[in-house]
Amino acid sequence: MNPIEKTLRRVDEFQQRHGLPSFVFGVVKKFGDDSAGSLAALIAYYGFLSIFPLLLVLTTLLGLLFANDAALHDRIIHSTVGQFPIVGQQLASKTTGVRSLHAGSVIGLVIGLLGLVWGSFGVSQAAQRMMAEVWNIPGVILPGFLSRLGRSVGFLALLGLDVIVTTFLAGFVTIGHGAPWVQVLAGLLGLITNMVLYVIGFRILTPKSIETRFLIPGGVLAGIGWTILQYAGTLLVGHTLRHASQTYGYYGSVLGLISFLYLTAEVTVYAAEVNVVSARHLYPRSIAPPPLTAADESVLRSVAEQGERRPEQRVHVEFSPTDHDGGDGVPRSPS
Repeated sequence: MNPIEKTLRRVDEFQQRHGLPSFVFGVVKKFGDDSAGSLAALIAYYGFLSIFPLLLVLTTLLGLLFANDAALHDRIIHSTVGQFPIVGQQLASKTTGVRSLHAGSVIGLVIGLLGLVWGSFGVSQAAQRMMAEVWNIPGVILPGFLSRLGRSVGFLALLGLDVIVTTFLAGFVTIGHGAPWVQVLAGLLGLITNMVLYVIGFRILTPKSIETRFLIPGGVLAGIGWTILQYAGTLLVGHTLRHASQTYGYYGSVLGLISFLYLTAEVTVYAAEVNVVSARHLYPRSIAPPPLTAADESVLRSVAEQGERRPEQRVHVEFSPTDHDGGDGVPRSPS
């Protein structure tokens, strides 16, 4: 055994014997087993394509509902795009941002809105696929088209609820004229809101076979991560990218938006993996197998069984007892 391998084995033994390191490594390795980086990229891609139709729908509906209250209209728009600190100003700009949809007839307007809503379902469909992948749900029991469509509608309604709550919190800050205690209270309320909305979002996007209690830890972590990203993005804009839009124009704005969406997607996917690893106790994992641990076997078995596509299809998984033990020196029989 060379020195590098010997050091790796020592690190592996250490992390397997300690709860927190083994759990963290279990989440990271499960992320790799699921090729979750590609899932995050897919969510970011559809999120980028969906954000403009959604904002266009929002501005159009606000124009119809609050045509006589320009102040409320602008406050809702700025509260919504404020959740994307890197490019929020560009999205809200009256000259370069998303403008309301106008049509010559009510029928044309309704058709346009329905088309935009349908196009914005891409991000919810990608998120549903991500949840099915990280939970290794076999294809034979995946929800059907109508069920996925209903979940997409529910997810869109959740986004609408987020807009309402965000607007309320933005108005709450102005009550105390920006006093520090008001800003701290609004920040705490925003954090709690983000955690609750993420838990609800996970419930909407995850197949019903997974109990809700297993979705809470990751939802809480995702809410915290999303809040940190928002504040970090605000600081980045204030101290680093203040003049970037003037220098790079739309190119910098597009890159900023894609980067922000991808970071958000990665945080969300990692949070989902936390739920899976915690619920199924998929740790400790081996850094350099063999030997495989019981958690390694469980993950590999689930990944293989996920390939079942028909009710009459069965996937059987075996592990050679000569290639591994359970991490405790006790050989295990084939599964």
